[in-house]
Amino acid sequence: MADESSSTERSRNIWAPWRTKYIDSLHAGGDKGCFLCRCRDEQADEKNFVLWRGPTCFAMLNRFPYTGGHSMIAPLEHVGDLADLDAGCMAEMMEHVRDIQKILAGAIRAEGFNIGINVGRCAGAGLPGHLHVHVVPRWPGDTNFMAVFGDVRVIPAALEELYSQVRKTAAELGLPKLAAGGR
Repeated sequence: MADESSSTERSRNIWAPWRTKYIDSLHAGGDKGCFLCRCRDEQADEKNFVLWRGPTCFAMLNRFPYTGGHSMIAPLEHVGDLADLDAGCMAEMMEHVRDIQKILAGAIRAEGFNIGINVGRCAGAGLPGHLHVHVVPRWPGDTNFMAVFGDVRVIPAALEELYSQVRKTAAELGLPKLAAGGR
């Protein structure tokens, strides 16, 4: 039988108080509505980490990322299914995916990417009513014991710093037209 005190001594707390905002947002109820629509409508791109806007879509950093640089591309229209998008919007979304992949490779030296769409709550969509594409940067060896055993991810850069870095790299690459600073 293992000594209970030795297992307790090996336990470590990992503090991530910023996650409270995410947990609270899950229980916020209907009065707050869709966070993508709020980010689309507010005049605060820097605060909301909106990177740029196109005619039918916009791109933003995920406020609750799986890894540093985790981005999302969403249609401006509040739709929850691919069948509800016209061909132009679908094409623009994929162009944004291509562009953010290139930008993140330059800005944070991402060497691989997980790119995906969760359609419907049972498929993992945290916001099933507003379709969006996730672009998750990856590096060799980035899946370590923290994520596997502790259900914990370590994000090494602050979102504000990453936001500036991504915008700078996008401008240097001439990709795509960035959102106006205060919009």
